[in-house]
Amino acid sequence: MTKKLTLQALDRLLQTRFKEGFLSLKDLPNPSTFKDMDKATARIVSAIQNKEKITIVGDYDVDGVTSTTLMRLFFAEIEYDIEWIIPNRFKDGYGLSANIVPQILGTDLAITVDNGISAVYAAKLCKEEGIELIITDHHLLAPEVPECYAIIDQKQESCTFPYADVCGAQIAWYLIASLKNALNIKINMISYMELVSIAIIADMMPLQHINRAMVEAGLRALNKSTKPAIKAFKEHAQKETLTAEDIGFFLAPLLNSAGRMEDASYAVDFLTSTNIYDARVRLERLVDFNTLRKATEQDLTEKALAQVNVEDEVIVVEGKEWHEGVVGIVAARVSRQHEKPCIVLSNNGEGILKGSGRSFGVCDLFAITDSCREHLEKFGGHQAAIGLSLHEKSLEAFKSQLQTNYALADFKKEDSDPDIVGELPFSSISFDLTTLIKKYEPYGQGNPTPKFISKHVEILQADTMGKEGEHLRFSFVQEGIVMAGVQFKTREVYEIGSNVDVIYTVNENHFRGKVTLQLMVDKIVVT
Repeated sequence: MTKKLTLQALDRLLQTRFKEGFLSLKDLPNPSTFKDMDKATARIVSAIQNKEKITIVGDYDVDGVTSTTLMRLFFAEIEYDIEWIIPNRFKDGYGLSANIVPQILGTDLAITVDNGISAVYAAKLCKEEGIELIITDHHLLAPEVPECYAIIDQKQESCTFPYADVCGAQIAWYLIASLKNALNIKINMISYMELVSIAIIADMMPLQHINRAMVEAGLRALNKSTKPAIKAFKEHAQKETLTAEDIGFFLAPLLNSAGRMEDASYAVDFLTSTNIYDARVRLERLVDFNTLRKATEQDLTEKALAQVNVEDEVIVVEGKEWHEGVVGIVAARVSRQHEKPCIVLSNNGEGILKGSGRSFGVCDLFAITDSCREHLEKFGGHQAAIGLSLHEKSLEAFKSQLQTNYALADFKKEDSDPDIVGELPFSSISFDLTTLIKKYEPYGQGNPTPKFISKHVEILQADTMGKEGEHLRFSFVQEGIVMAGVQFKTREVYEIGSNVDVIYTVNENHFRGKVTLQLMVDKIVVT
């Protein structure tokens, strides 16, 4: 049951998301609070002094790309040559693996960023090849951890760093801060924060505690950035200032598309561009990758939706040689449409299924899949997103076990969207409301944009817009007050004059110097 909201009640409700209040950079914990940070720092300083060969091993998502870029920029700034490698999703698989070790032979010290915590076998191979290994990661630890020189991961039990939910780029930033102190050099840590803010948003870290402080500082730095890549992106997006939404919806997918469609090194090359001309050319390549990614994703989403068994509580679909780079996004789309967790698998034609899963609502997809490990070859992830592979012959047993685990877990389904903060009459929609909403920006994971419901609303107008008519533009009326609304990516048809409940967020639409309020429609329920 939703309650009618006042501005004061909304203010109090949004405040409860920030138990420590709004933190700033002065509240950042010391690098030494990370287990093994001082040990790792001393080893890297020694490697620099002894001119050892250092190799950075990254990952192909935005967090891994920005973490790798941070390390590249730092070592370039101190004029120390290093090697770096990001595994290719299709040829090498994820992170530091047996496929990567032969490619880094001759390295004295390998440093992983945003991966490595599950690389038990690869760490053993490194040791055999005389490669000393430092792991920096933020993912959950498996029962067995790799044997190596140092592990910096806030999820280790004996780690005193106070925040569990930070991403790989934040840990890379902390390592740079620690190295800066140990080497007693002056570098501007805020310029590195630009990239960290991109990773925090893209990796869907909760925008609370120090994450909010780092994103705020990073966004301020991004908007004054002299980095050619950032300038080129702003020019391409026709934006003078970037918001968290611009990063989440536009920049992150571009950076991700390189690793999804071909190779993530293109994204690192873009971010480390040293002049605007190179940055523009490299950005154009990312735009092409992203265009291809969208088309591939659209095609596979249609094929996946056609396979869905609506009786299943956890949807599992598979197809022959589906593009592995987009199965995660397809899982998210199918999950949203059916409001159920979904796993999408690609059959490589040789009896192995590889894929990704996305959760929905309160379901802990990691937990219920973790109990199916006997059927799986590889598995990892967290509550909301997983990656896995299995033999074709194990598929039916896996699917059956998954449905059983879901039923046993007895997840209480929410009657309504948990992000709806209350019922709002049109008479309460004002610039005072949007001013209050802005106070709690940036929004994202852990601090979702406030969503409202307005009941007994009449649809006055519903017109299609967009190149292929894939969006809708509305006029709504409630008790004589008319509001404009927009709904993206929908093929729904609504009857003019029908009575509905509208679920939406409110935004300020700036157009030709005029500012108006509009509803960004999430869902329309015909009453």
